[in-house]
Amino acid sequence: MADSSFDIVSKVERQEVDNALNQAAKEISQRYDFKNVGASIDWSGEKILMQANTEERVKAILDVFETKLVKRGISLKVLDAGEPQLSGKEYKIFASIEEGISQDNAKKVAKIIRDEGPKGVKAQVQGDELRVSSKSRDDLQAVQALLKGKDFDFALQFVNYR
Repeated sequence: MADSSFDIVSKVERQEVDNALNQAAKEISQRYDFKNVGASIDWSGEKILMQANTEERVKAILDVFETKLVKRGISLKVLDAGEPQLSGKEYKIFASIEEGISQDNAKKVAKIIRDEGPKGVKAQVQGDELRVSSKSRDDLQAVQALLKGKDFDFALQFVNYR
């Protein structure tokens, strides 16, 4: 019998992030506490730019955006938001969406699978993802349960289960 396998990835659907950003922008344009303060959120190249005239308001914009991401099922672990910076008379926050599993993080996950997972399960790093294979599908499900129980500082999804 051939080995069963699945891939561990850290991907974000760009359209969902875009939808969350548009919802946040709409809420910001309609909310009373954001009227006439230059509050905005928009794409700036590959980064997301939030700006307002006070540090508290720009943090509130970030909070609104995070709420919209959660409602669309996107983990906040993929959002890398910087600190508010004063630029002229405006405060700005640049945020980026982190995708892919770094080599270091992939090695950490592979080590956890080796040390705590069932015997006979193999994990190999392939670019920015991790392939986990075993003869037993039950072992693969045990690995998924093990990893879901861990708290990583990056988001994980399990794909290509076969």
